[in-house]
Parts: sequence; structure tokens; C-alpha cells
Amino acid sequence: MEREVMEYDVVVVGAGPAGLSAAIRLKQQALLKDRDVTVCVIEKGSEVGSHLLSGAVIEPRALSELFPDWRDRQPPDMAAATRDHFHFLTQTLAIPMPTPPQMHNRGNYIMSVGTLGRWLAEQAEALGVEIYAGFAGAEVLYDDCAAVCGVATGDMGIGRDGTPTPAHTAGVELRAKQTVFAEGCHGSLTKMVIERFALRAEADPQTYGLGVKEIWDIDQAKHRPGEVMHTIGWPLDSKTYGGSFLYHMVDNQVAVGFVVGLDYENPYLSPFQEFQRFKTHPKIRPLFEGGRRVAYGARTLTEGGLQSLPKLTMPGGLIVGDAAGFLNVPKIKGTHTAMKSGMVAADALIDHLFDGDGRGEVVGYPSALRQSWLWPELHAVRNIRPAFRFSLFPALAYAGFDSYVLRGRAPWTLRHHKADHQTLKPAVQARPIDYPKPDGVVSFDLLSSIYLSGTNHEENQPCHLMLRNRDVPIAVNLAVYNAPEQYYCPAGVYEIVREGEHGNPRLQINATNCVHCKTCDIKDPTQNINWVVPEGGGGPNYTNM
Repeated sequence: MEREVMEYDVVVVGAGPAGLSAAIRLKQQALLKDRDVTVCVIEKGSEVGSHLLSGAVIEPRALSELFPDWRDRQPPDMAAATRDHFHFLTQTLAIPMPTPPQMHNRGNYIMSVGTLGRWLAEQAEALGVEIYAGFAGAEVLYDDCAAVCGVATGDMGIGRDGTPTPAHTAGVELRAKQTVFAEGCHGSLTKMVIERFALRAEADPQTYGLGVKEIWDIDQAKHRPGEVMHTIGWPLDSKTYGGSFLYHMVDNQVAVGFVVGLDYENPYLSPFQEFQRFKTHPKIRPLFEGGRRVAYGARTLTEGGLQSLPKLTMPGGLIVGDAAGFLNVPKIKGTHTAMKSGMVAADALIDHLFDGDGRGEVVGYPSALRQSWLWPELHAVRNIRPAFRFSLFPALAYAGFDSYVLRGRAPWTLRHHKADHQTLKPAVQARPIDYPKPDGVVSFDLLSSIYLSGTNHEENQPCHLMLRNRDVPIAVNLAVYNAPEQYYCPAGVYEIVREGEHGNPRLQINATNCVHCKTCDIKDPTQNINWVVPEGGGGPNYTNM
């Protein structure tokens, strides 16, 4: 079937904070200039927010710039951050530590990034932005000059009101003068344009973390609205980067999560199991006893910082938000920087669209970013995450020196020398990890967790987890690394199974379990797994993650 063609000035791929902020700012600037700009946002989730997951404590700086009256617009379910706690954990102790300066949260707000996304979508639509959820961007379109000229979707999408959009099952070509890639961490189309235009030629390898998160309803007597707690240390060893967060939200709910840097070495490590083990700590367990777990999810995040940013523009397109890597890792925040990058991109786009035919490369975007507050904020913390390759205690000492003495003005920049898929040791050089069985009170099994994510894919659709070579999972991954995909995946997608007691092993891919975290595409040691978008609307259905 021939694909329908829809034309816009700008197409935004991804309805997260970065993409929606870009779309809103475009419309705001067009109104100020008394000009018309047509903007379309597509979102692969079944609705806006259904694929959004973050901690999240949100710094409102960018939000205040986008909507100075945002408080009067009443975004829902926000708790003002009141108290910060930072602890170093041993197996039995929680040792209080000074909260690093970047992590102070007075003036910030605890809320669901999915809730923020839905609220931003309402503001965008009120300005005339067209938003199509259930539209999975499956292909980048190029014109005769090899410039990006839009994207093509997969199968039929669903509008935000639940009704089918004007799409055919053959998908839609969304053509545009400029395409904004705002897919979040390791987006599939972003990955394509980065490779096609060699946008990483002058950047360090990107490095990532995997965040695993739950929402709990807890006893009202234990609930302290606005309280923020972070931990480092146990259950991770000193060579593995990571830590936890606990955020007391509104309505007696607590967001709890655990982040593991994907540059870890031990192929037996399971971020999901580390998270479940963390909750059994004597400092943590009492908070959740008697409570009820109501949601689960997982998502990767970019941790490389400024030195890992790709070139941000290409002919006909640009990259914003976590798709590029604007997360402030020491601050443990990326929503405000994602939004700011989208807003700066929109300002540059408006000038570009009204100058000539609006095509070509938006060269003003990177230079405008360097003039904004985003750039010095990330520059000041650029050395803290890469210092953790020296292991935990030297890294903490360096972070204190960098933050309190140098104040982010070090005359050097520490580099990332390896991609995360290059860091695993062979299984024979690693120690197997004996994870405790879940107790069903504060720790749980993987299958019951996946159920709480609401993830769903149609059974008869093509598998969206592609193997470049079907022999590699057994011949290399299993033989050398004991099949690390069966440990790192937080959704039980990958299993090594045998036909009969002495049958040959094979890799089974349970694609319907996938929560779209992208860990497999990042951490697979041979880069044999290629994550591509499934049919639109598939994946998790987060409500307040």
C-alpha cells in the first residue's frame, strides 16, 4: 500500500520534555513574529508519557523560561523538595555523608516525568502543535541531496484521545524542512543519523547507565512529602558505578530506583537483582514493609557528558535532549537540560526557517547552546563521571576536590576511552553473583515486575530485536561471557534454553516483554543486537513513572 504523505515545517520525533519544549517554543516564537509554523510531534508510545521514565526531581529553571506563569497553569502532582539525605551503604550500615553541592534540591520539585510530559503536550496542543501518539518513527527520509527531509512511521498510530489518526497501515511519510530528533537515550533513528553523518567522529564514546524504578504506596506514618535520599556503595562493589534514589512524592507514594553504570565489568551482574537486593538493606527495608508496589519500569540514560556529545546538526535535522546526552550526571537531573536544549534549538530553527527555504543545516543551534546556561553547567561537572573509572573512593575524593576546590574549573578534561560494550570481562575472569531469592515483601521476581510495567506488544508483529548474526549469541556471548544478556536485561527478554536435558543451547528472545530500555543495544559485547522500533503503541504503559 502506498504511504500517505503529510508535510510540515518541522517534525519532532519523540514527545518527551525536550521534543515538546522545542515544539512549544517554535509556536511561541512564531506568534511573536506573527508568522505561521506547522509543527508535528510523533510519539511511539500508546499515549504521551507512556514511555517516559525518570527519577525525577525536576529543577524548574527551563520550565520557568518556557512558561513564566507555569505555576498558575497548575501542572499536577508536584511535591516541593524539602530535605536531602546522602548515605554510604555497607551491607548493614548507612553512613551519613555531606550532600554534594550539585545534589542540593531546595527549590526543586518531585514529580513524574510522564505527568510532566502529558501536561506539556496539553500546552503544545493549545498552541496548535499536532501530536500523534502510537506513531513509531521507523525510517529517516532523505532528499536527492542526501539531507534529512522527514521520517516515515510504521503501522497505524493512535491519537491522544484514543482514536485512530489519519494513517494507513502502510505508515505515513512525515516530510519536513527540519526534523528534530528527541527520542531520548539511544534513540533508534538518532542512532541511524549519527552513523550516516559520522556525528561521533570527534566525540568520546558515549557511556550509559541503566535505571530500574518502582513506585510504592507506603504507610502514611512513614511518608515525608518532599524528602529526597540518595545512596552509594552496597550492594555494588567499588569498581561499579551506581547508586539509589528515594523520592517521597504526593499521596503517600515513594519513587525508588537504582542506577548501574553500563561500563561494569562482571558479566554476571544483574541491575534488576542489585535493585531488589538494595531494598533489603536495614536502612531501606522498613520504609516499604507494609506498603504496596504499584509500578515498575526501566530505562537507560546517557552519562558521558560534554566530551561524549555528538555533532548536534546535520543537513535537514538536529538532535536535542537525552538523545544527544545533556544529562547532568552529578546533579542526577536531565529534564531541565533536555528542555533547555529543545528551546535553544527552537530559537535557532525559527531564524533558520524564515531565512531562505528553511532547509539545510541549522548551524546556529550549537553556538547558541554554548551561549546558554546549559553549557557552563555541564562543563563544570564534566570530569566527575569519568573519574569513577578509578573506582569509588578515589572518585569520591576527586569529586570533592573538583567541586569544592576547583569549582569545576579544572584545566583538564578526563576522557571516556571505551564504549560500554567493550568493558565486560570473560566469564572465567569474573565472580558469579549469588543473588538472594525474592521475599515477596520488599523484593520481587522479574515476571511480576514486568506485569506492573504494563508492557504489551502484539504477538504476531515482527520481532523488533534484530540479530545481525544468529550464531553469535551461542558461539561468542555464551561461550565467552556466559550470555550476559540474560542478566543485564531488566525485562527477561533474553533466555538461554535447551531442547531436552542435553540439547544444544539457543537464545530465545521474548520480545513481548521488552520495556524499550535499550540496554541490549548498548551493552551487547559484540554489538550483535540491533533494537528497532516495534509497531506504534507497543511497549510499556507507564502512568506516573
